[in-house]
Amino acid sequence: MELILWRHAEAEPGMPDANRMLTPKGRKQAAKMGAWLDRNLPSGCRIWCSPASRTVATAEALGRKFKVHADLAIDSSPERILQLINWPHAREPALVVGHQPLLGQVAALVLAGSADDWRIRKACAWWLARRDREDGAETFIKAVMSPELCGK
Repeated sequence: MELILWRHAEAEPGMPDANRMLTPKGRKQAAKMGAWLDRNLPSGCRIWCSPASRTVATAEALGRKFKVHADLAIDSSPERILQLINWPHAREPALVVGHQPLLGQVAALVLAGSADDWRIRKACAWWLARRDREDGAETFIKAVMSPELCGK
């Protein structure tokens, strides 16, 4: 299974937190990453998004259909996110558009077995993969991408 973790782009400061919108810089970040992801994601990829305004706006930059789910909200847990996407058993890849520290905790749990506070920068995507081998399962980082590296 492949799991892509995409942190929302830069958002305006302030409260209420769930209603924060993307800044002009954030909209550019989301557009760059969305274009890169659209070129590279498999057609059967399931796309999941937190209900917060900034994550929805980030996901919309991808230009594909996605599902908003409460289990991806700011107050969720890494375990709930992995259960939602059926990690590592789903056949289809999954893209999760979400928040820190949750996405970093998901990456740490999948790669190191403990939900530590790893940092994923705003608008960046971590592409993780797991495959079964004769000597056991192997989980690895397939790619890490930032809007700065996506080109113009």
